[in-house]
Amino acid sequence: MDLTLAAGLTGALLALAVFAGWRGARPPDPRRGPRMIPWRPIMLVAATGAIILAGYVLQLLKPGQAG
Repeated sequence: MDLTLAAGLTGALLALAVFAGWRGARPPDPRRGPRMIPWRPIMLVAATGAIILAGYVLQLLKPGQAG
């Protein structure tokens, strides 16, 4: 995976984690019924993936080492 793709995926996962965290933190609305999308687990998975990919991007940025 090249640097551009890894950085793009990292940004997308970070944006998804922020969005899911915002949606998961909203108070429940009983008039609309139960939440059908589990926002908190989505946030955790996206944040974990973003952290792993950020480490990979940093590893790709080190000069003199093959990825």
